[in-house]
Parts: sequence; structure tokens; C-alpha cells
Amino acid sequence: MAKPGKSGLRRIIDAAKYSKQGLRAGLAHEAALRQELILALPLTILAFFIADSAAELSLLIVLPWLTFCAEILNSAIEAVVDRIGDEYHELSGRAKDLGSACVFIMLWLTVIVWLIISGENFGWWSFG
Repeated sequence: MAKPGKSGLRRIIDAAKYSKQGLRAGLAHEAALRQELILALPLTILAFFIADSAAELSLLIVLPWLTFCAEILNSAIEAVVDRIGDEYHELSGRAKDLGSACVFIMLWLTVIVWLIISGENFGWWSFG
């Protein structure tokens, strides 16, 4: 059963407003989110100078922003867990650790792809 609420254009406008509020709150309260943004912005620009194909450009741009998205989700998990209480609970710790692991994996994937593409395009190594 669908929950009652707004539909159509009003729903889209409200969703955009809530997303803006989430980004604003995340950037105001989460240092890691600010750091990921500071990483994603220059990498996006740099990607245009490093990539030799549309596929490479897509990877170089998308990966830092997916890492930023993973950090948003990790921050959301942490906020919900912290809201529940300060006392330690195994499941709360596991939820936070899993969110952190997601960000960690995304960071490493970003580094690996950037090294592979940059290394090949700057002649450090060749895979062809």
C-alpha cells in the first residue's frame, strides 16, 4: 500500500528541498563529508585533462562522487545510530563499521582507478 502524500511536480520539488537540506546539514556537521567534497571537486576538473576516452572520463568523474555518496550514507547511518543512544550495542557498532567499510572500499577503488588510468595515459606503464 502506497503511503499518502504529495505526488507529481510537488513531490519532486519537495524531494529536491529535502536533498538540499541533507547536503547542507551533512556539510555543516560532518568533517569527512567536507573532505570528500574537497577531494571530488578538483578530481572532477582534473579528469578532463587526464582521460583519453569517454569511458575513462566517466570513471574518473563518477568514482569520487560515488565515494562522496557513500560518505553521505555512512553519515546517515551514524546519525541514526547516535540518535538511538550513547550506550554500546553490538549491532550499532556493526552498522557504523559497515558504513565506514563502504567508504573505505570506495576510496581505494577511486585511488586504484585513478592510478591505473593516469599511469597508462602518462606512460608510467602500459596494459595494452
